[in-house]
Amino acid sequence: MENFSLILAIVVVTALAFDFTNGFHDTANAMATTISTGALKPKVAVAMSAVLNLVGAFLSVEVANTISKGLVDETGIRPEVIFAALVGAILWNLLTWLVGLPSSSSHALMGGLIGATIASAGTGAVHGDVLVTKVLLPAVAAPIVAGVAAMLATRLSYTLGRKAEGKAAAKGYRTGQIASAGLVSLAHGTNDAQKTMGIITLALVAGGAVAPDSDPPTWVILSAGMAIALGTYLGGWRIIRTMGKGLTELQPQQGFAAQTSAATVILASSHLGFSLSTTHSVSGSVMGAGLGRKGGVVRWSTATRMFVAWGLTLPAAALVGALAESVTGLGDWGTAVVAAFLIASSAAIWKISRREVVDASNVNDTEEPAGVVTTAIAAVAPPPAGSLADDLTATIPSPAPSPAPEPVAPAVPPAAAV
Repeated sequence: MENFSLILAIVVVTALAFDFTNGFHDTANAMATTISTGALKPKVAVAMSAVLNLVGAFLSVEVANTISKGLVDETGIRPEVIFAALVGAILWNLLTWLVGLPSSSSHALMGGLIGATIASAGTGAVHGDVLVTKVLLPAVAAPIVAGVAAMLATRLSYTLGRKAEGKAAAKGYRTGQIASAGLVSLAHGTNDAQKTMGIITLALVAGGAVAPDSDPPTWVILSAGMAIALGTYLGGWRIIRTMGKGLTELQPQQGFAAQTSAATVILASSHLGFSLSTTHSVSGSVMGAGLGRKGGVVRWSTATRMFVAWGLTLPAAALVGALAESVTGLGDWGTAVVAAFLIASSAAIWKISRREVVDASNVNDTEEPAGVVTTAIAAVAPPPAGSLADDLTATIPSPAPSPAPEPVAPAVPPAAAV
């Protein structure tokens, strides 16, 4: 560790800062549906998720090795390149958090690393086969597989529970939902916490602090797990609102199906070393669960904004990473400029976010517009039983009240007049 230079220390601190943003950015992946259905109170949910994220960080290093050994040529990477990559990833995380969009922290990190590496060492330093097989293909397949699985699981849940007593069934599904949410949190730790482990290990190799092809040191695993757990505990309430209420209205059966499907996909990907987007997996499963319930709909206006953000994540983070690397390449003063820009931009985004605060007290409030598709479906769907009379009462105007008659003076009898 005698080669642990100042720039390497800066990179490690910045990587842990990214891990922290990853935690509060992706809290929604594990707990949004649990919070939206009322299975757990918001603060209890994020505390549980934080603990399980920390535990999950110690279960595997396969994803970390994909990043530190497979995605780019580690022999031609300088610590400044890693720093530039992290700048791109952090800024994208903060921007999408500000607008409440569940984008992929994983792809932000991958994009920043690819852009900075290309700016520093050219396209040949990026291993295209690993990028395609372990990053891009899982990015496309994960939401589809998780969505189809959640849709089928939702339909099966409603079919099997058709004759079950309503309150007892709902309570049982809420219990199952808590368990499946814990599984997603554990899976998130095994996948997303490892990405920061991988990026720190890559920086240590680039800086000469550890030997090439090394696994993440124990202190790296512990610090990465602690950083993502702390970020998770603070809660990314803006994205929790979008995931839990903005995409579709979920009942406990749907929440259970969505989280179980997503956890299965994430854990399988972690075992195979795929740098999977947990956001893509959970978002796909939530939409699948929304479509799996009879009469359930997805707010496609929100989903469309999410898809656009997903498509922009890699190139946007890559562009920022490449620009940051170009500046850091000018010397120590260039690195200082990039660091100052990162701090100033992060502070500005935080200040803007204070104009409309979203926290545990209002996370389940939503004014999300239904969108064209949802409105069309609602227009042709039959109304629930008992609602027709209410609708007619609400739409037929009441007759205007008749004006009160003016008082009339009493008639005077003829005898009195005389």
